[in-house]
Amino acid sequence: MGPLLLFALFAAPAWGQWDPNVAPPRTSIVHLFEWKWTDIARECEEFLGPQGFAGVQTSPPNENVVIVTEAHNRPWWERYQPVSYKLETRSGTEEEFAEMVRKCNAVNVRVYPDLVINHMSGTWPVDTLGTGGSSFDSEALEYPGVPFTAEDFHGSNDCPTDSGNVESNDDPVQVRNCRLLGLRDLNQRKSHVRERVLEYINRLIGYGVAGFRVDGSKYMWPEDLEAIFNSLDSLNPEFFPAGSRPFVFLEVIDLDGSEPITGSDYTHIGRVTEFKYGQFLGQAFRKGLALQDLENFGEEWGMQPEGDAVVFVDNHDNQRGQWTGSPNIITFRDARMYKMATAFMLAWPYGFPRIMSSYYWEQDIQDGH
Repeated sequence: MGPLLLFALFAAPAWGQWDPNVAPPRTSIVHLFEWKWTDIARECEEFLGPQGFAGVQTSPPNENVVIVTEAHNRPWWERYQPVSYKLETRSGTEEEFAEMVRKCNAVNVRVYPDLVINHMSGTWPVDTLGTGGSSFDSEALEYPGVPFTAEDFHGSNDCPTDSGNVESNDDPVQVRNCRLLGLRDLNQRKSHVRERVLEYINRLIGYGVAGFRVDGSKYMWPEDLEAIFNSLDSLNPEFFPAGSRPFVFLEVIDLDGSEPITGSDYTHIGRVTEFKYGQFLGQAFRKGLALQDLENFGEEWGMQPEGDAVVFVDNHDNQRGQWTGSPNIITFRDARMYKMATAFMLAWPYGFPRIMSSYYWEQDIQDGH
């Protein structure tokens, strides 16, 4: 075996999680937020494929809580409260998901599902069901649809706060071992948790996805995520070269470097979502900077190295004022500026660009929702 072949064999898995696995010369993806699987399949065939888009990020494909209360009627954020890893959501069935991935791959549009593996649901009555009909008991930490039991979650011995919730982002142990907004916090160090998560992700890989966005990555220990993603199957050889590794991009909100957890803590696992990009670009466009003022826009502005960043003008959270809400973020509500910022991002040679396909709603942001 020659030295070049040996190099290729060892380099592919080592570099693969930073490679979006796109079909050249395609270079950018679109987040089809809350779209149905059948509609994504049609969009791939009729628009995204012919127009040269590289891929789509989908909403989480796993079963989630059905939230219907006096205050909320099926809000978007119910998708981020898992009940099981069944592929049954309001976006569609498991069969529709698989068919969507197949049709998108057929026109060289890759699929990147959003993974929610940090936690399960928040607190809900015991008669609440999931989108696939699964029951659960959030107080007893029983999720039989997976199954998970209380042993699979971080408890009072792991979390240093009396409330059991994250109370300060300045304490990495709180951030990783306590509940984010009361969401039941999985312990990814437990072998049973890793096995169930791997089964779920590998099922998606088997259907032909190209990689994943990992929601809430800063709330999980990097070494646990590294163990999980290093154990994944290679991509389906029906759609990708043999031995190709899933693309991984991790959501790590790191805006000003004031917190001990930074995006750089995760770049050995895959790329990270560079939230500074939208903040800085918004500042530049709102202040009317000349294009020449952006001539070194990228790492020299304090952002991640080019090969470690997924970049975007806005995302589903900050366009709703959540987590990273800022008057500098440009959204579709500033249509002319939004088009200019998006055009700049698609043309500028920094990071892996993702554009946003959301929907209009009457804006009444309360508590970030």
